[in-house]
Amino acid sequence: MDRHPFSDKRLIALAGIAAVFTAALALHGRVPQSQAYYQFAAQCPFFGIPNFFDVISNLPFLLVGIYGLLLFRNSTPPGSLDSLRFAYLTFFVGASLVALGSGYFHLNPNDSTLVWDRLPMTISFMSFVTIIVGEYISEPAARKLLVPLLLLGIFSVVWWRLTDNNDGGDLRIYILVQFLPMLLIPLIVWLYPPKFVPSFYVWGLLGMYGYAKLLELLDKPIFQMLKVISGHTLKHIAAALGVLIFAIGLVRRRRGAA
Repeated sequence: MDRHPFSDKRLIALAGIAAVFTAALALHGRVPQSQAYYQFAAQCPFFGIPNFFDVISNLPFLLVGIYGLLLFRNSTPPGSLDSLRFAYLTFFVGASLVALGSGYFHLNPNDSTLVWDRLPMTISFMSFVTIIVGEYISEPAARKLLVPLLLLGIFSVVWWRLTDNNDGGDLRIYILVQFLPMLLIPLIVWLYPPKFVPSFYVWGLLGMYGYAKLLELLDKPIFQMLKVISGHTLKHIAAALGVLIFAIGLVRRRRGAA
């Protein structure tokens, strides 16, 4: 049952955390894009494709994105909400586009190509936030949030490029879009009863995303250990696996007692 926002202390706490995070970023000052980010470990070309493994490892996003879209081809899967059908579809469209955008970026990593990597990621991020709000807090609120959140995600990338005068631009809004959901979503899943059980599938996606970020940080050490495959390459595979776990959940989850 949807709750009145001012009577829900959990919602007030979540809003407070979001406000503090946003204020901290605003006060922090400009956060530029580091050019060192583009120095990925696996730069070996194969079959005439530069940075081959970082490029080809995006293929799983396309496969799992198409799989997710096919789940909604004829009807709404049992582990999803019909009222949020467009949010689920947008989430998987975003995942599919990540394969194209990230693959294009890794052919020639730079500020201009990074735009096409980040735009589809924000589509998936914001769609997933909407899904979580609908599945755990309020379906009507989620339906109203989807378009504004998608526009915010797209704007965060556009703003970074608009503010870039060959000095890295300002990533603060993009940081808000990427990392605030990863702080709030686990809290929502923990604090609110789920509409669908088991909730393993949501936690599985979140866990794989966290693991993917760890692999990204360990890009060079993993490459030094494995010689061919890098942490960034494995990051793509781990993140796509998280999307697959959630897609499987849409088929296997069932309505809970909440």
